[in-house]
Amino acid sequence: MRLLIAPLEGIYGGIIYIRNLFFDKGIFSTSTIPVPVISVGNITAGGAGKSPMVDYIVKYLLSRGITPAIISRGYGRSTKGVQLVSDGKHLLLDSRQAGDEVVMLARKNPQAIVVVAEKRVAGARFIMKRFKNRLPGAIVLDDGFQHRWIHRDLDILLINAQEPFESNRLLPAGTLREPASCMKRADIVIISKVDPEHTGSSPTELAEQYAIVSARAGIRPGRLIRIERDGNRSCPPGETGTLRFLAFAGIAGPAGFQRTLEECGMDVASTVWFRDHEPYSTESVHSIIKKAREKNLALVTTEKDYVRLLGTPELHEALAEYGSYYLTIEPDILEGREKLEDMIDRVLK
Repeated sequence: MRLLIAPLEGIYGGIIYIRNLFFDKGIFSTSTIPVPVISVGNITAGGAGKSPMVDYIVKYLLSRGITPAIISRGYGRSTKGVQLVSDGKHLLLDSRQAGDEVVMLARKNPQAIVVVAEKRVAGARFIMKRFKNRLPGAIVLDDGFQHRWIHRDLDILLINAQEPFESNRLLPAGTLREPASCMKRADIVIISKVDPEHTGSSPTELAEQYAIVSARAGIRPGRLIRIERDGNRSCPPGETGTLRFLAFAGIAGPAGFQRTLEECGMDVASTVWFRDHEPYSTESVHSIIKKAREKNLALVTTEKDYVRLLGTPELHEALAEYGSYYLTIEPDILEGREKLEDMIDRVLK
């Protein structure tokens, strides 16, 4: 297997090198949009906390009286091309049509314009045309670091503190989408998913070789929501009484979700993990419920998974009938909040 992976890594690395060189030399040109563009991305495959950071930035823009637009690829969606997920007034697509993370962001920020598009430039041009009479004050690119076809006024790069760079190897031998030296393109590097009780990590040390790490962010639990037929009910995570849980999710890094639940004082007795963005089938959900019922366990999942399940009403009904919860999460800027917000403010002027 190593004999096969090594040349594949070399081929992939060569393609990335030429692509970046063409952008750096101006052979590939970028398109400039007439509103500020803020990109949030990462340099590795897998989860780095992009969605919570996009949510944080969007909420910050709204607090400043600025209507934001979000453009995302829409991972796992059934549709193609440019699709309007929310016009800032109404949610127009479900998670099957737009992708779970995008619909989650739209639900959490109903005033934001939300678009999915494989080509972010096409998505931005759609927004400029569709909303020409009420242009957004800024566009936030979700997972935009490698998407260099669109000019960005602020390039935010997230580095996951919990996942080393696999000996600084490129895909498929490691987890890097492009060489670590490409971090120098970022305007600000944020070490994400930081455990406040443990400082220093190989991603942090490697990032600091190429860029100034200006902020560190963790993820804190938000609300524990009971799934019900007619309006969900919020309850504090620490007040689940004597309940024991089966945790299930289809996300990158599910161990982090389990750890968060346990830090909230929840007794996680069993787990079922799926691939990131994997669609839930009727069989898989009923299998989870059966396993939980046999062990007298309540069910708990992530907000992203809950949004994915909402796309199939009968699955939502089954979870509501059994006794199920989902946990929201929020970004926790541990260091560099003022630096980050100052950089956002500067691009808005």
